[in-house]
Amino acid sequence: MAQKRKQDGAGDEIGTAGTTKKPRNAFSVGPANLPDGTYRRKVQKIKRDLIHKAKVKKSYAKLKQRELQDSHICPSNISPTADVEPAGLELHPARQAMLNEPGKVHQEPVKSEDRPRERKPKRLKPVPFSKEARKAQQLKEEADRRHKVIEEANIQRQQKIEERERFRRAMAKARIGGKNGQRKLGRESRVLLEKVKRVMNE
Repeated sequence: MAQKRKQDGAGDEIGTAGTTKKPRNAFSVGPANLPDGTYRRKVQKIKRDLIHKAKVKKSYAKLKQRELQDSHICPSNISPTADVEPAGLELHPARQAMLNEPGKVHQEPVKSEDRPRERKPKRLKPVPFSKEARKAQQLKEEADRRHKVIEEANIQRQQKIEERERFRRAMAKARIGGKNGQRKLGRESRVLLEKVKRVMNE
């Protein structure tokens, strides 16, 4: 039997999948379909910053690599015993004194409480809109005064209305005839006397 013909590209994919490199596309920041404007410029600025930072990192890594290579070369030329002092085991004199007296506890100097603390005079903070606040306060006080006057006038008016109504009822009662149809002058005179007294007091 004859061999079957392979499909186009099927063998290529199997044989060269590991060897071929994919082309590197440019990376994207933000959505691709932004309209030209503030947001698009912001995204472009971010992308430029990222590219710049990547370049700086790359150049820094190269410089560091070069310095490491240079430092590997230099120490081999210099002998390890040249002008290098061995680390001393000597302690600082103050530390040595502290270690010699372990019973003594290091105390911080105590502030003298004898001297009274001088306080700085408080600086008044500048109050914004102080004139407006004063004017608003005055207007509020005037409105309160007017409101009280109106309330007092209403109370007096209500009292006068009640008094008038009481007087009217008393007069009506006094004018009603007694048993024989005559007016009750005693009651009427008392009501009239109260009215005269009230007029004289005013």
